[in-house]
Amino acid sequence: MPRIFHREIIVPAEAIDELGHVSNIVYVRWMQDVATAHSAAQGWPLERLLAIGSVWVAASHAIRYRRPALLGDTVTALTWVAEIRRSASRRRTVFRRAPDGVMLAEAETLWAFIDRHSGRPRTLPEEVRSAFAVISPAEEAELRRH
Repeated sequence: MPRIFHREIIVPAEAIDELGHVSNIVYVRWMQDVATAHSAAQGWPLERLLAIGSVWVAASHAIRYRRPALLGDTVTALTWVAEIRRSASRRRTVFRRAPDGVMLAEAETLWAFIDRHSGRPRTLPEEVRSAFAVISPAEEAELRRH
């Protein structure tokens, strides 16, 4: 099970905005997609979360854009858990152009773990918490550097 999840994305035409590069909103969708894929890879796909009556919802996003991604570019998205709290998780995502590794954007999402029926925060069950390794600040700095 990957502590650091990665996925390659080839930029499609529908991701391009009126300025000729990947739209800001597409990055948010990619952040959600790779987080969901990472959760599934750790044994927690949406169906399993729903079975225990819970879901992750995005409480906030922050993105810093560094360079544009263009039509046909291959983008590598790397994501990891930076912090786990009682009922939330802070996840970071880095987008790099392949194969040169130029950083395109870096992002952070605060995910709230909620009861799907009440919409209220729920304490993370140990079986969910233990499925995700928190990446150390030193390892995170290395991921952001390369």
